[in-house]
Amino acid sequence: MSAHPSRREFLPPSTPATVAVFASAGSWIESAALDQCRQVAALAGMVHVAGMPDLHSGKGAPIGAAMTSTVLYPFLVGSDIGCGIAVFPIALRRAVPERLAARFPDLDRALDPERDADDPAWAVVAGDIPAGHLDGLGTVGRGNHFVELARIGTVLAPEHASRLGLDTGDLVLVVHSGSRGLGERILRAHTEAHGAGPASDPAAYLARHDAAVRWGSLNRRLLAARVAHALGAEPTAPIVDQCHNLVEVRDGRYLHRKGAAPGDGRDVLVAGTRGTPSYLVAAHAGPAANHSVAHGAGRKMSRADALRRGRAKHTVEELRRTPLGSVVVCGERQLLFEEAPTAYKRIEQVVGDLVAHDLATPVATTVPLVTYKTPDLGPRAERRDNRRGQGRR
Repeated sequence: MSAHPSRREFLPPSTPATVAVFASAGSWIESAALDQCRQVAALAGMVHVAGMPDLHSGKGAPIGAAMTSTVLYPFLVGSDIGCGIAVFPIALRRAVPERLAARFPDLDRALDPERDADDPAWAVVAGDIPAGHLDGLGTVGRGNHFVELARIGTVLAPEHASRLGLDTGDLVLVVHSGSRGLGERILRAHTEAHGAGPASDPAAYLARHDAAVRWGSLNRRLLAARVAHALGAEPTAPIVDQCHNLVEVRDGRYLHRKGAAPGDGRDVLVAGTRGTPSYLVAAHAGPAANHSVAHGAGRKMSRADALRRGRAKHTVEELRRTPLGSVVVCGERQLLFEEAPTAYKRIEQVVGDLVAHDLATPVATTVPLVTYKTPDLGPRAERRDNRRGQGRR
Protein backbone atom coordinates (compact mmCIF):
# COMPACT_ATOMS: atom_id res chain seq x y z
CA MET A 1 0.00 0.00 0.00
CA SER A 2 1.16 3.53 -0.77
CA ALA A 3 1.98 5.98 1.96
CA HIS A 4 0.15 8.73 0.08
CA PRO A 5 -2.58 9.97 2.46
CA SER A 6 -5.37 10.53 -0.07
CA ARG A 7 -4.81 7.92 -2.76
CA ARG A 8 -7.44 5.20 -2.70
CA GLU A 9 -5.93 1.77 -3.25
CA PHE A 10 -7.50 -1.65 -3.47
CA LEU A 11 -6.21 -5.19 -3.87
CA PRO A 12 -8.77 -7.23 -5.80
CA PRO A 13 -9.33 -10.73 -4.42
CA SER A 14 -7.53 -13.67 -6.04
CA THR A 15 -5.36 -11.54 -8.31
CA PRO A 16 -1.96 -9.91 -7.99
CA ALA A 17 -3.14 -6.82 -9.87
CA THR A 18 -3.40 -3.56 -7.92
CA VAL A 19 -5.88 -0.70 -8.28
CA ALA A 20 -5.10 2.90 -7.34
CA VAL A 21 -7.47 5.83 -7.77
CA PHE A 22 -5.80 9.23 -7.77
CA ALA A 23 -8.62 11.21 -6.25
CA SER A 24 -8.87 12.97 -2.92
CA ALA A 25 -11.36 12.05 -0.25
CA GLY A 26 -13.51 15.00 -1.26
CA SER A 27 -13.78 13.93 -4.89
CA TRP A 28 -16.90 12.08 -5.96
CA ILE A 29 -16.16 8.74 -7.61
CA GLU A 30 -19.18 6.56 -8.36
CA SER A 31 -19.12 3.04 -6.93
CA ALA A 32 -19.89 1.54 -10.36
CA ALA A 33 -16.61 2.96 -11.69
CA LEU A 34 -14.67 1.45 -8.79
CA ASP A 35 -16.38 -1.88 -9.42
CA GLN A 36 -15.31 -1.74 -13.07
CA CYS A 37 -11.72 -1.06 -12.01
CA ARG A 38 -11.77 -4.15 -9.80
CA GLN A 39 -13.30 -6.21 -12.60
CA VAL A 40 -10.54 -5.12 -14.97
CA ALA A 41 -7.92 -5.92 -12.34
CA ALA A 42 -9.23 -9.50 -12.22
CA LEU A 43 -8.52 -10.08 -15.94
CA ALA A 44 -5.81 -12.56 -16.81
CA GLY A 45 -2.43 -10.86 -17.15
CA MET A 46 -3.51 -7.59 -15.54
CA VAL A 47 -0.79 -5.90 -13.50
CA HIS A 48 -2.01 -2.49 -12.41
CA VAL A 49 -5.08 -0.27 -12.86
CA ALA A 50 -4.77 3.47 -12.26
CA GLY A 51 -7.95 5.53 -12.01
CA MET A 52 -7.73 9.24 -12.71
CA PRO A 53 -9.72 11.87 -10.75
CA ASP A 54 -12.21 12.07 -13.66
CA LEU A 55 -12.94 8.34 -13.35
CA HIS A 56 -16.47 7.26 -14.25
CA SER A 57 -18.14 4.10 -15.50
CA GLY A 58 -18.28 3.20 -19.17
CA LYS A 59 -19.57 0.41 -21.38
CA GLY A 60 -17.74 -2.60 -20.04
CA ALA A 61 -14.68 -0.70 -18.84
CA PRO A 62 -14.02 2.41 -16.75
CA ILE A 63 -13.41 5.77 -18.42
CA GLY A 64 -10.59 7.80 -16.98
CA ALA A 65 -8.33 4.80 -16.38
CA ALA A 66 -4.93 3.52 -17.44
CA MET A 67 -4.50 -0.26 -17.29
CA THR A 68 -1.24 -2.23 -17.61
CA SER A 69 -1.31 -5.89 -18.59
CA THR A 70 0.80 -8.59 -20.15
CA VAL A 71 -2.23 -9.32 -22.37
CA LEU A 72 -3.72 -6.96 -24.97
CA TYR A 73 -7.46 -6.33 -24.49
CA PRO A 74 -9.01 -4.25 -27.32
CA PHE A 75 -12.24 -3.64 -25.40
CA LEU A 76 -10.30 -1.69 -22.75
CA VAL A 77 -9.43 0.92 -25.38
CA GLY A 78 -12.94 0.89 -26.81
CA SER A 79 -14.33 1.88 -30.18
CA ASP A 80 -13.08 5.44 -30.52
CA ILE A 81 -9.41 4.56 -30.96
CA GLY A 82 -7.37 7.69 -31.53
CA CYS A 83 -9.70 10.09 -29.73
CA GLY A 84 -7.76 12.99 -28.31
CA ILE A 85 -7.47 16.73 -27.77
CA ALA A 86 -5.27 19.13 -29.71
CA VAL A 87 -4.56 22.83 -29.21
CA PHE A 88 -3.77 25.19 -32.10
CA PRO A 89 -2.74 28.85 -31.80
CA ILE A 90 -4.88 31.17 -33.95
CA ALA A 91 -4.44 34.86 -34.75
CA LEU A 92 -7.60 36.96 -35.10
CA ARG A 93 -7.97 40.74 -35.06
CA ARG A 94 -11.11 40.74 -32.94
CA ALA A 95 -12.80 37.95 -31.03
CA VAL A 96 -16.49 38.76 -30.75
CA PRO A 97 -18.15 35.42 -29.90
CA GLU A 98 -21.50 36.10 -31.61
CA ARG A 99 -19.91 37.13 -34.89
CA LEU A 100 -17.38 34.31 -34.95
CA ALA A 101 -19.97 31.69 -34.01
CA ALA A 102 -21.91 32.54 -37.18
CA ARG A 103 -18.79 31.96 -39.29
CA PHE A 104 -18.01 28.42 -38.12
CA PRO A 105 -18.27 25.96 -41.02
CA ASP A 106 -20.54 22.91 -41.10
CA LEU A 107 -18.35 20.33 -39.41
CA ASP A 108 -20.95 17.61 -39.94
CA ARG A 109 -20.20 17.81 -43.66
CA ALA A 110 -17.29 15.54 -44.51
CA LEU A 111 -14.53 16.64 -46.86
CA ASP A 112 -14.57 14.76 -50.14
CA PRO A 113 -11.26 14.58 -52.06
CA GLU A 114 -13.03 15.05 -55.39
CA ARG A 115 -15.91 17.38 -54.55
CA ASP A 116 -13.80 19.52 -52.20
CA ALA A 117 -10.48 19.29 -54.04
CA ASP A 118 -10.03 23.07 -53.85
CA ASP A 119 -10.67 23.35 -50.11
CA PRO A 120 -7.54 24.97 -48.60
CA ALA A 121 -7.76 22.74 -45.51
CA TRP A 122 -6.23 19.90 -47.56
CA ALA A 123 -2.87 21.67 -47.25
CA VAL A 124 -2.39 20.13 -43.78
CA VAL A 125 -2.52 16.60 -45.24
CA ALA A 126 0.89 15.16 -46.02
CA GLY A 127 0.81 11.73 -47.64
CA ASP A 128 -2.02 9.23 -47.76
CA ILE A 129 -5.07 9.16 -45.49
CA PRO A 130 -4.43 6.45 -42.85
CA ALA A 131 -6.23 3.20 -43.68
CA GLY A 132 -7.75 4.99 -46.68
CA HIS A 133 -10.63 5.93 -44.37
CA LEU A 134 -12.62 8.79 -45.92
CA ASP A 135 -15.89 8.42 -43.99
CA GLY A 136 -16.38 11.43 -41.73
CA LEU A 137 -13.11 13.06 -42.74
CA GLY A 138 -12.99 16.62 -41.42
CA THR A 139 -16.03 16.17 -39.14
CA VAL A 140 -16.14 16.52 -35.37
CA GLY A 141 -18.61 13.80 -34.35
CA ARG A 142 -21.12 13.69 -31.50
CA GLY A 143 -21.12 13.02 -27.76
CA ASN A 144 -18.54 15.07 -25.89
CA HIS A 145 -16.57 15.98 -29.01
CA PHE A 146 -16.21 19.66 -29.86
CA VAL A 147 -14.20 22.39 -31.55
CA GLU A 148 -13.70 25.46 -29.39
CA LEU A 149 -12.30 28.93 -29.89
CA ALA A 150 -10.84 30.00 -26.56
CA ARG A 151 -8.54 32.60 -25.09
CA ILE A 152 -5.70 32.01 -22.67
CA GLY A 153 -6.96 33.13 -19.27
CA THR A 154 -4.73 32.82 -16.22
CA VAL A 155 -1.10 31.84 -16.78
CA LEU A 156 -0.16 29.67 -13.80
CA ALA A 157 3.32 28.52 -14.81
CA PRO A 158 4.99 31.25 -16.92
CA GLU A 159 8.03 29.16 -17.80
CA HIS A 160 5.90 26.40 -19.30
CA ALA A 161 3.56 28.86 -21.01
CA SER A 162 6.54 30.60 -22.57
CA ARG A 163 7.86 27.25 -23.77
CA LEU A 164 4.52 26.71 -25.55
CA GLY A 165 4.56 30.25 -26.93
CA LEU A 166 1.46 31.29 -24.95
CA ASP A 167 0.54 34.42 -23.03
CA THR A 168 -2.59 35.79 -21.40
CA GLY A 169 -5.15 36.86 -24.00
CA ASP A 170 -3.80 34.68 -26.80
CA LEU A 171 -6.39 32.79 -28.83
CA VAL A 172 -6.37 29.04 -29.44
CA LEU A 173 -8.54 26.42 -31.12
CA VAL A 174 -9.19 23.35 -28.97
CA VAL A 175 -10.23 20.27 -30.97
CA HIS A 176 -11.59 17.12 -29.31
CA SER A 177 -12.40 14.35 -31.77
CA GLY A 178 -11.60 10.74 -32.60
CA SER A 179 -11.39 8.31 -35.49
CA ARG A 180 -14.95 8.77 -36.79
CA GLY A 181 -15.99 5.16 -37.30
CA LEU A 182 -12.58 3.68 -38.08
CA GLY A 183 -11.92 2.63 -34.48
CA GLU A 184 -15.43 1.27 -34.18
CA ARG A 185 -14.85 -0.87 -37.27
CA ILE A 186 -11.61 -2.21 -35.78
CA LEU A 187 -13.22 -3.09 -32.44
CA ARG A 188 -16.24 -4.68 -34.12
CA ALA A 189 -14.02 -6.98 -36.16
CA HIS A 190 -12.32 -8.10 -32.96
CA THR A 191 -15.46 -8.57 -30.85
CA GLU A 192 -17.24 -10.54 -33.56
CA ALA A 193 -14.43 -13.09 -33.36
CA HIS A 194 -13.31 -12.87 -29.73
CA GLY A 195 -15.89 -10.91 -27.73
CA ALA A 196 -14.25 -9.15 -24.79
CA GLY A 197 -11.31 -11.55 -24.93
CA PRO A 198 -7.71 -10.66 -25.71
CA ALA A 199 -6.30 -10.01 -29.16
CA SER A 200 -5.27 -13.29 -30.76
CA ASP A 201 -2.73 -11.46 -32.93
CA PRO A 202 -1.56 -8.38 -31.00
CA ALA A 203 0.72 -7.21 -33.82
CA ALA A 204 -2.11 -7.23 -36.35
CA TYR A 205 -4.44 -5.38 -33.97
CA LEU A 206 -1.76 -2.80 -33.18
CA ALA A 207 -1.16 -2.13 -36.87
CA ARG A 208 -4.84 -1.29 -37.37
CA HIS A 209 -4.95 0.57 -34.05
CA ASP A 210 -1.95 2.73 -34.97
CA ALA A 211 -3.61 3.72 -38.25
CA ALA A 212 -6.69 4.87 -36.30
CA VAL A 213 -4.50 6.91 -33.93
CA ARG A 214 -2.80 8.62 -36.88
CA TRP A 215 -6.21 9.21 -38.51
CA GLY A 216 -7.57 10.88 -35.37
CA SER A 217 -4.59 13.21 -35.16
CA LEU A 218 -4.86 14.10 -38.85
CA ASN A 219 -8.58 14.76 -38.50
CA ARG A 220 -7.98 17.18 -35.63
CA ARG A 221 -5.60 19.10 -37.91
CA LEU A 222 -8.19 19.16 -40.68
CA LEU A 223 -10.88 20.40 -38.32
CA ALA A 224 -8.65 23.19 -37.04
CA ALA A 225 -7.70 24.17 -40.59
CA ARG A 226 -11.34 24.29 -41.71
CA VAL A 227 -12.26 26.56 -38.80
CA ALA A 228 -9.18 28.77 -39.16
CA HIS A 229 -9.92 29.42 -42.84
CA ALA A 230 -13.58 30.12 -42.08
CA LEU A 231 -12.57 32.69 -39.46
CA GLY A 232 -10.09 34.38 -41.79
CA ALA A 233 -6.93 33.04 -40.16
CA GLU A 234 -4.02 30.89 -41.28
CA PRO A 235 -3.90 27.32 -39.94
CA THR A 236 -1.09 26.50 -37.52
CA ALA A 237 0.54 23.34 -36.23
CA PRO A 238 -0.71 22.06 -32.86
CA ILE A 239 1.26 22.92 -29.75
CA VAL A 240 -0.51 20.06 -27.93
CA ASP A 241 -1.99 16.89 -29.42
CA GLN A 242 -2.48 13.97 -27.08
CA CYS A 243 -4.60 10.90 -27.71
CA HIS A 244 -6.47 9.52 -24.68
CA ASN A 245 -7.95 6.32 -26.17
CA LEU A 246 -5.09 4.03 -27.15
CA VAL A 247 -2.77 1.23 -26.14
CA GLU A 248 1.01 1.49 -26.13
CA VAL A 249 3.69 -1.10 -25.58
CA ARG A 250 5.77 -0.02 -22.60
CA ASP A 251 8.44 -2.02 -20.86
CA GLY A 252 7.22 -5.19 -22.56
CA ARG A 253 3.64 -4.71 -21.36
CA TYR A 254 0.46 -3.27 -22.84
CA LEU A 255 -0.62 0.05 -21.36
CA HIS A 256 -4.30 0.60 -22.21
CA ARG A 257 -5.67 4.12 -21.83
CA LYS A 258 -9.41 4.75 -21.88
CA GLY A 259 -10.10 8.43 -21.32
CA ALA A 260 -6.64 8.96 -19.84
CA ALA A 261 -3.91 11.06 -21.44
CA PRO A 262 -0.20 10.18 -21.60
CA GLY A 263 1.39 11.87 -18.62
CA ASP A 264 5.09 11.14 -18.95
CA GLY A 265 6.56 14.54 -19.73
CA ARG A 266 3.75 15.58 -22.11
CA ASP A 267 1.69 18.75 -22.32
CA VAL A 268 -2.00 17.93 -22.00
CA LEU A 269 -5.23 19.90 -22.28
CA VAL A 270 -7.55 18.69 -19.50
CA ALA A 271 -10.96 19.68 -20.85
CA GLY A 272 -13.48 21.40 -18.63
CA THR A 273 -16.97 22.06 -19.96
CA ARG A 274 -18.38 24.58 -22.40
CA GLY A 275 -19.28 26.75 -19.38
CA THR A 276 -15.97 26.48 -17.49
CA PRO A 277 -12.28 26.93 -18.26
CA SER A 278 -10.06 24.05 -19.33
CA TYR A 279 -6.51 23.57 -18.07
CA LEU A 280 -3.28 23.15 -19.96
CA VAL A 281 -0.97 21.10 -17.75
CA ALA A 282 2.60 19.87 -17.91
CA ALA A 283 2.24 16.20 -16.96
CA HIS A 284 4.87 14.29 -15.02
CA ALA A 285 3.05 11.15 -13.87
CA GLY A 286 5.07 8.12 -12.85
CA PRO A 287 4.51 4.35 -12.84
CA ALA A 288 2.04 4.38 -9.92
CA ALA A 289 -0.36 6.33 -12.17
CA ASN A 290 0.61 4.25 -15.20
CA HIS A 291 2.32 7.37 -16.61
CA SER A 292 -1.11 8.95 -17.20
CA VAL A 293 -3.26 11.95 -16.25
CA ALA A 294 -6.93 12.90 -16.51
CA HIS A 295 -8.31 13.94 -19.88
CA GLY A 296 -11.23 16.06 -18.70
CA ALA A 297 -13.76 16.87 -16.03
CA GLY A 298 -15.45 13.46 -16.23
CA ARG A 299 -19.20 12.87 -16.24
CA LYS A 300 -21.13 12.78 -12.99
CA MET A 301 -24.52 12.23 -14.67
CA SER A 302 -25.58 9.75 -17.31
CA ARG A 303 -26.87 11.27 -20.53
CA ALA A 304 -30.42 10.27 -19.60
CA ASP A 305 -30.16 11.96 -16.20
CA ALA A 306 -28.59 15.08 -17.70
CA LEU A 307 -31.40 15.26 -20.27
CA ARG A 308 -34.14 14.83 -17.67
CA ARG A 309 -32.70 17.25 -15.14
CA GLY A 310 -31.61 19.77 -17.75
CA ARG A 311 -35.08 20.04 -19.25
CA ALA A 312 -36.47 20.76 -15.81
CA LYS A 313 -33.94 23.51 -15.06
CA HIS A 314 -32.90 25.17 -18.32
CA THR A 315 -34.18 26.42 -21.65
CA VAL A 316 -32.33 25.94 -24.91
CA GLU A 317 -31.57 29.66 -24.99
CA GLU A 318 -29.94 29.50 -21.55
CA LEU A 319 -27.69 26.65 -22.61
CA ARG A 320 -26.54 28.44 -25.76
CA ARG A 321 -25.06 31.29 -23.73
CA THR A 322 -22.77 30.37 -20.83
CA PRO A 323 -22.04 32.32 -17.62
CA LEU A 324 -18.60 33.03 -19.13
CA GLY A 325 -20.24 34.97 -21.96
CA SER A 326 -19.34 32.33 -24.52
CA VAL A 327 -21.61 31.05 -27.28
CA VAL A 328 -22.51 27.41 -27.92
CA VAL A 329 -23.19 26.36 -31.52
CA CYS A 330 -25.38 23.26 -31.35
CA GLY A 331 -28.41 22.54 -33.50
CA GLU A 332 -29.46 19.46 -31.50
CA ARG A 333 -31.37 20.40 -28.36
CA GLN A 334 -30.98 16.91 -26.84
CA LEU A 335 -27.22 17.14 -27.13
CA LEU A 336 -27.30 20.58 -25.50
CA PHE A 337 -28.93 19.08 -22.40
CA GLU A 338 -26.82 15.90 -22.39
CA GLU A 339 -23.61 17.92 -22.51
CA ALA A 340 -24.66 20.66 -20.10
CA PRO A 341 -21.87 21.79 -17.75
CA THR A 342 -23.83 20.49 -14.76
CA ALA A 343 -23.47 16.93 -16.12
CA TYR A 344 -19.75 17.03 -15.38
CA LYS A 345 -17.52 17.13 -12.32
CA ARG A 346 -15.78 20.32 -11.27
CA ILE A 347 -12.68 20.74 -13.40
CA GLU A 348 -10.94 22.59 -10.55
CA GLN A 349 -11.30 19.52 -8.34
CA VAL A 350 -9.94 17.21 -11.04
CA VAL A 351 -6.90 19.40 -11.67
CA GLY A 352 -6.43 19.92 -7.95
CA ASP A 353 -6.24 16.14 -7.49
CA LEU A 354 -3.62 15.88 -10.24
CA VAL A 355 -1.55 18.50 -8.42
CA ALA A 356 -2.07 16.91 -5.00
CA HIS A 357 -0.76 13.59 -6.30
CA ASP A 358 2.16 15.26 -8.11
CA LEU A 359 0.95 14.09 -11.52
CA ALA A 360 0.87 17.46 -13.30
CA THR A 361 1.64 21.17 -13.06
CA PRO A 362 -1.10 23.57 -14.25
CA VAL A 363 0.26 25.88 -16.95
CA ALA A 364 -2.68 28.06 -18.03
CA THR A 365 -6.43 28.12 -18.33
CA THR A 366 -8.31 28.33 -21.62
CA VAL A 367 -11.60 30.24 -21.46
CA PRO A 368 -14.29 29.36 -24.04
CA LEU A 369 -15.48 32.00 -26.52
CA VAL A 370 -17.30 29.75 -29.02
CA THR A 371 -17.92 26.03 -28.51
CA TYR A 372 -19.05 24.18 -31.62
CA LYS A 373 -20.96 20.90 -31.25
CA THR A 374 -23.22 20.57 -34.33
CA PRO A 375 -24.37 23.01 -37.03
CA ASP A 376 -27.05 25.51 -36.10
CA LEU A 377 -30.40 24.36 -37.46
CA GLY A 378 -31.47 27.82 -38.60
CA PRO A 379 -34.66 29.65 -37.54
CA ARG A 380 -37.19 27.50 -39.42
CA ALA A 381 -35.75 24.16 -38.32
CA GLU A 382 -35.29 25.50 -34.81
CA ARG A 383 -38.98 26.43 -34.57
CA ARG A 384 -39.93 22.88 -35.59
CA ASP A 385 -37.52 21.49 -32.98
CA ASN A 386 -38.98 23.78 -30.31
CA ARG A 387 -42.53 22.61 -31.08
CA ARG A 388 -41.47 18.97 -30.76
CA GLY A 389 -39.89 19.72 -27.39
CA GLN A 390 -42.75 21.75 -25.87
CA GLY A 391 -43.84 20.47 -22.49
CA ARG A 392 -40.67 18.44 -21.93
CA ARG A 393 -38.42 21.01 -20.28
